[in-house]
Amino acid sequence: MKTLISFLIATFIVSYAFSQSIGGAWYGMLNVSNMQLLLVLNVDDSGGELKATMDSPDQGAFGIPITIITFKNNQLNFVCDAAHLSYTGTFTNDHFEGTFKQGQSIPMALTREKPARKPVARPQEPKAPFPYAVEEVTFRNEKAGITLAGTLTIPATKGKHPAVVLISGSGPQNRDEELMGHKPFWVLADYLTREGIAVLRFDDRGVGKSEGDQGSATSVDFSTDAESAFHYLKTRSEIDSKSIGLMGHSEGGLIAPMVAARNHELGFIVMLAGPGMTGKELLPEQAALISKASGVSDENIRITRETNGAIFALIDTITPTDELDKKLKDHIDKMVAENKMPRDLSSREMIDIQMKQLLSPWMRYFLNYDPRPALRKVTCPVLALNGEKDLQVPPVENLREIEKALKEGGNSNYTIKQLNGLNHLFQECKTGSPEEYSAIEQTFSPVAMKLISTWITKQAK
Repeated sequence: MKTLISFLIATFIVSYAFSQSIGGAWYGMLNVSNMQLLLVLNVDDSGGELKATMDSPDQGAFGIPITIITFKNNQLNFVCDAAHLSYTGTFTNDHFEGTFKQGQSIPMALTREKPARKPVARPQEPKAPFPYAVEEVTFRNEKAGITLAGTLTIPATKGKHPAVVLISGSGPQNRDEELMGHKPFWVLADYLTREGIAVLRFDDRGVGKSEGDQGSATSVDFSTDAESAFHYLKTRSEIDSKSIGLMGHSEGGLIAPMVAARNHELGFIVMLAGPGMTGKELLPEQAALISKASGVSDENIRITRETNGAIFALIDTITPTDELDKKLKDHIDKMVAENKMPRDLSSREMIDIQMKQLLSPWMRYFLNYDPRPALRKVTCPVLALNGEKDLQVPPVENLREIEKALKEGGNSNYTIKQLNGLNHLFQECKTGSPEEYSAIEQTFSPVAMKLISTWITKQAK
């Protein structure tokens, strides 16, 4: 699941005076310890005033509004309240030389050309030749009328093999679940296949070689994609049809039991940092933990939690967009009047940003979907794992709810584990902050992979 950026953010437009246009994209590369983080400043200078957004592709964050931006006397300054950062730079020889500040000060140039990355060590990334078969495959989701594309890796040993379908986390993901310079599903597939387990990983709908519309889909739609992958594996002669399971990461860990609740042919499911509660219960905790790790004050965390909670409650009460629009505006005006937001922020702009995020089909479904009823209907074996330092799906609360729901449904064949020292991506880490993800060489903990492999093999036997 991607890092949650507070919904309550807005673009503040500031007039400016300069002779040179700085409109368009500017690229900067932050170098912190062993981490390289690409930032993109998108400047709009049409209409006689500056406004901008920022992207952090390595963190899966796009369109983050810049609160204040000015360019005067060759000096660029911008502030992003949503990410608690600022930048000051001087225009020299067609680029900016300056300082990025977010807790600490870091030199950073902004250029028109995307800077080249220094090679990053990813020692676990598989390299050919492989001691197993690698096959490009396609399969149909007849319900959605789309074809999905993926990679099937099959052990070289003779006979029928247990198999698992990998289900990615939220947002558009390719078959490797590629993010932060890591390819966790490729690493997992390689490890498991070497251990005798066939693995099917596939591009999300609308991503890579898969058909479909990502933007209009919800978790329910993605669950039909995963179930179609399961049915495809049943047609393969190399696969033991009674030992096919689903393994989902983050949102994928929510989708796996969704499928298992209605399809009792599944041999097992594995939930990797899967939610055990609704999105509106989870997201405030996620935002608070990540904000705290980033140095945000307790008071600001409290205000954000309170405000987002009120917004989520509003969404629950109504359906028509125009009515929600009015209620959101009234709520934000009230927050401004109570000095809980800067008075110079535009309520209209803030609503536009929130409407786009909160009223997307995926978000509206995720906020209210409760995974507990589905978990109560799961009858196959379940392995639920979380990293002890996971800040995106807090382990204690979510594992507790998962276990409680399985017990209530009468399923006694489950294993629940919190793995010490691991983050949301199952990397060995220091703090668990998403800021560490790309800096860590390890893609997936060998301890976690061994546990998964041993458990799946045991279910197959």
